[in-house]
Order: sequence, then C-alpha cells, then structure tokens
Amino acid sequence: MIIGIGVDVVDVARFERQIERTPGLRERLFVAAERGLNTRSLAARFAAKEAVAKALGAPAGMNWQDCWIGLDANGSPTVQVSGTVKAVAQARGVNRWHLSLSHDGGVATAMVVAEGEYPETTR
Repeated sequence: MIIGIGVDVVDVARFERQIERTPGLRERLFVAAERGLNTRSLAARFAAKEAVAKALGAPAGMNWQDCWIGLDANGSPTVQVSGTVKAVAQARGVNRWHLSLSHDGGVATAMVVAEGEYPETTR
C-alpha cells in the first residue's frame, strides 16, 4: 500500500550558489558519503530528501543527516533512513522506498514513493 508520495525539484545553479555562500550547508544537509559528489548529484539528493519528507507528511523535527541516498548493488539510488526519519517512517508503517532521480536543463528532480502498511492504530 502506498503510504505517501513526494516530489521535489531543485534549480542546480541556485543550489550551487547557496552551497558556496553557506560553507556549513554541505555538512548540515549531507552525510560524509554524499559530500564529495558533484553539485548536480547533491542537488538531486537534496530533492530526494525533500521528497522523502513530503512522502512522510513533512513532520517537524526530522534531521537532514537521518536521510541519505545510497546506491544498491546495481548502482541505482536508494533511500536510507535512520534516527528521526526512520522513527517517523516506522510510525507511519513505511517499510519500503521507491526513488527516481533525474537531471535536465539545470534542474534536478526526485520522486519518492513510501510503501508499507498502515499501523493498526491508524486504520
């Protein structure tokens, strides 16, 4: 069952300017494994994190470090969660993530589907 869907787009040039203006932003938004990626990849990962938050209903208190984009054995991007994001996902019954990333014309896009079963308390 689909628990939530999220989509986000990021203007890559604007994102790059923001990263350059705010040196600590890269460390605040991304885990160590993500930080060395190029700007287009970072913009897509930021869009994915925003899409995850939207798929979960954008609850307050989620930490950016508790959601990151990894790669599976085939090199496809995957949503990874821990801490605050994992707690919200579990509370909402999410047990599987679907993610699509794209870059085109200076825009990075992410689409996320949170799949699972609604907890008994919300049925």
